[in-house]
Amino acid sequence: MPRQRVPGPRSPSSCSLFALLCTARPGLGIYYTFTQLVAVYLPYFNFFTVDSASCGLFPSYGPLVSHTSHTMASLVETLTASGGPESAGFLNDLVGHLWPNICVAGGAMIKQIAEPMFAQMLPAPLNTLHFAKIDLGVQPMTFSNVDVHKVDNGGIKLDLDVNWDGNCDIEMDGKMIPKVGVEHVKLSGRLSILLCPITNVIPLIGAAQVSFINPPYLKFNYTDGANIANLGFIDSCVRKVVQSIIAGMAVLPNRFLVKLDPFNDYFKTYQLPVGVVRLTIESGSNFGEELKSKNIFKKLVHDVPDCYVTTSLSGETPGWKTATVKDNHHPEWNETRDFIVSDHDQLLALDVKDSDTASDDDIGLATITVKNLLLAHGQRQDLTLMHKGEETAGKLTVSGKYYQFIPDATSIIGEENPAEIKGLLAVLVAAVKNLKGAREQLKPSVAITWGAHKFQTVVKCDVPGGAEDIQNPHFDNTFRIPLSGSIEGAAPVRIALMDGKNEIGAVEVPLEEVLASENLALLKEFDVGNGQIVKAGVVIRGTKLVE
Repeated sequence: MPRQRVPGPRSPSSCSLFALLCTARPGLGIYYTFTQLVAVYLPYFNFFTVDSASCGLFPSYGPLVSHTSHTMASLVETLTASGGPESAGFLNDLVGHLWPNICVAGGAMIKQIAEPMFAQMLPAPLNTLHFAKIDLGVQPMTFSNVDVHKVDNGGIKLDLDVNWDGNCDIEMDGKMIPKVGVEHVKLSGRLSILLCPITNVIPLIGAAQVSFINPPYLKFNYTDGANIANLGFIDSCVRKVVQSIIAGMAVLPNRFLVKLDPFNDYFKTYQLPVGVVRLTIESGSNFGEELKSKNIFKKLVHDVPDCYVTTSLSGETPGWKTATVKDNHHPEWNETRDFIVSDHDQLLALDVKDSDTASDDDIGLATITVKNLLLAHGQRQDLTLMHKGEETAGKLTVSGKYYQFIPDATSIIGEENPAEIKGLLAVLVAAVKNLKGAREQLKPSVAITWGAHKFQTVVKCDVPGGAEDIQNPHFDNTFRIPLSGSIEGAAPVRIALMDGKNEIGAVEVPLEEVLASENLALLKEFDVGNGQIVKAGVVIRGTKLVE
């Protein structure tokens, strides 16, 4: 079968929100620039080829195309299907040539956007930090291990490693704190770029959605100019802010949207989570026998640890915490928790600790991807605990089941079990049309209410000379609510158009109307009064055990 190269899209417009994310610290402004480059130029090159028959370059899209129904055999085939990683040498060459220009643009962007963020997000006196010098050095960011997949909604997903190991000359200064110099930044992780929808209209790709599959590694090396006693506190505060921003905007389940087509349809772009992994932490063995406790009393009496496990998926917080099993090197839990999965390469991190009245001691950390857990076909997995980068004798035994999200509400009609995720309610807010009022005074947003759940989009305002029409703003935002039981007789979803703190119109969407819609997805333009329109959608998904 002949293979067909996908033509590349035209350059996306500048995105201030992504700039806020990526310029919070040195390296992140560069990350913004490179994700733009990847989204724009990657489709031009030789490795990006797809089989025109199997991938369907120009599919006919329905509303929120449902995921393919899997058996365990077909799921395993999907998880293991890959043509193998490809080189990204061409992209690295391109980036290398552009690096001097990227440094200038990135440096200006870092200063312009990061300083206000320091002022808003850091505690005093760190909130006075500002850049005295920004030189990003000569070492460009590099990409490698590119893998290309087709996804169920007809789009194309590229996974690739990103690494920046850059020598920098960055100086930050502030009131009542020593001058801080950054001489080295290391940023690395696995990046996912989802290209969809694929259309018949140039640029052929409606949008690129960019995210880290798991939280990236981030480290700053400082010069000797700062007071060492204060440096740890400064590094901890600043890095925590940066990592929380990255996680909130560009680590799954969050994806940053770069529109390649200004008329892109968000309903055809958004990709629902793929399913639920039901993780059971069964038991542990040899816990704490190598632990060097910080507690002198424990050392004297050779105390047996009181163990618990905290688990998170892709670094989401807060994590799930098991019960504490007291005085046991070989604890048993048999506790189960559900996690919503956006990508099968997401990482489950299981952190085992010894509970202590003063401070909890680290026993070890075990990790496993959702993919590897599922490939075990539900069989027990003995995970080795790592402590400060070294293997320990400790083992954590886990098992898991996988439930796929499907457009069928059977699982959410019946008894409720708060400990289980039986379905998903997603509310998509695409745009507002025909907003009335003086442009310079408008501050539109959309508020969503369903029972005790309340959400709100960002508040937008008019920017003179800006690209967006404030009377017809785009939000492209989705809010997810896990369902643990029956939705029979549940409250309607309320969609309210806001102007600042004032509600100017609203509509209520009965779930019965959603259940009667194609693919359990009600996607429409809602008139909230006075001819003002909110383009939104309400989607319901049930679950099905993959066997």
